[in-house]
Amino acid sequence: MIQDVRSGGEPFKRLFFAFSLAEPQRRAIAQWRRALGLRAGKPVPVENFHVTLLFLGDVPAAQVPALCAVVDGLKRPAAPVRLLLDRLHTWRRPSVLVLEPSDTPVALRQWVYALHQALLPLGIADQARDYRAHLTLSRDYPGEPPEAGVAPDFHLNVRQFGLYESRKGRYLPLAEWPLSGA
Repeated sequence: MIQDVRSGGEPFKRLFFAFSLAEPQRRAIAQWRRALGLRAGKPVPVENFHVTLLFLGDVPAAQVPALCAVVDGLKRPAAPVRLLLDRLHTWRRPSVLVLEPSDTPVALRQWVYALHQALLPLGIADQARDYRAHLTLSRDYPGEPPEAGVAPDFHLNVRQFGLYESRKGRYLPLAEWPLSGA
């Protein structure tokens, strides 16, 4: 298992929780993005499309099993999450072009908050911020969102989520869980 090492010699992984997308959803979003005719920014590879739940950042590799154990015991929503990505927006501070919902379901916000709280005893995810569901289309994107010929209208019925490692531009799944139940 390849790992990055901090200056002190401790191996770490750059981690986040996310919903993955089914291949037909990825293709549809990629086709819609192509129609935008983007001339700026760095497009996110289609295989990396996901809806971010919680970014953890650099986590000691030794903590990954404990992190997974916490998530194993976490109560999840009773039903699959339905999310409509219907808004094209730019986030200026990280300079990204994103698809986001006009309205994030309350159950999803509550669940992400519970996930965040469950990880606090591990010293992970200690930066509290309002959850903003999103799918990044392009990085290093300057300015306003482009005019879309067709409004975004991507319905996601999310049934599982995963823990991913960001490694050299690729997102590698480390663990997956069903979203509903538990």
